[in-house]
Amino acid sequence: MQAVLSTQTEISNNNLTQTLERLFSDLDTADNMTKNAIENDVVRFGSDAADFLVNKIRTAKGAQRGVAAMSLIRIGEDSIKPLREEAVKDKEFQWIANYLIREITGR
Repeated sequence: MQAVLSTQTEISNNNLTQTLERLFSDLDTADNMTKNAIENDVVRFGSDAADFLVNKIRTAKGAQRGVAAMSLIRIGEDSIKPLREEAVKDKEFQWIANYLIREITGR
């Protein structure tokens, strides 16, 4: 099983982007239990991770893309603004943003 950040103290001592990049790179070889643990760690960052996650959806494939999407949904309302901002800039991303926003809002 891959090493997963387990304490908020360890997470807060690292640069956010570097920490998120490391977590996402671990997804490529992670088992399902580790993937779930990584997703939980990512969600703990809340709105601070939203821009990173939106970009990851645009650039990643497979498990990384799925965890980014689920993390945004779990972060909730704080994910909506960065999703909308990216949808305005990138028309091809618009349907993804709209889908995730519907999942967040339930509408």
